[in-house]
Amino acid sequence: MPLILAVAIALLMSLPASAEDALTGRASVIDGDTIEINGERIRLNGIDAPESWQRCLDGDGGEYRCGKEAAFALDEWLAKSRPTRCEYVERDRYGRFVGTCFRADGYEVNRWLVETGNALDWPRYSKGAYADAQDRAKAGNLGIWRGEFTEPCVARGERAKRKPSC
Repeated sequence: MPLILAVAIALLMSLPASAEDALTGRASVIDGDTIEINGERIRLNGIDAPESWQRCLDGDGGEYRCGKEAAFALDEWLAKSRPTRCEYVERDRYGRFVGTCFRADGYEVNRWLVETGNALDWPRYSKGAYADAQDRAKAGNLGIWRGEFTEPCVARGERAKRKPSC
């Protein structure tokens, strides 16, 4: 059975992107950089948000659950302009749909998360597409930039007791 699953994932990942690969519908927030539309999990391309279990320090040294805060902010923001449309970029190594998403009003979800300080630009995947948004969030002390935090990819590595894959 594992061989069949591996072959299925490999075939799925090799499918070319086309206009049909866009998904539109009511988005459910899984975490700060993952949503679900019509049963399909979508990893937001080019960004990395704190994990739901992750804690950060605010500007006064107090601790808060920055990952949960990012997810709640995203859920509230998406609810203001439905539906959400996601354009296919690729399938990741887990077979998840990776995409760039937009609210009904045309605003890009990925960019909003970075510019509000609820996620980081992940140049490894974005090629720096959100660097300007991140610079503005950092300058404005918004979201995670209001205090101290561990980059989400580093936090995941530390939690799994492995080298980070940033």
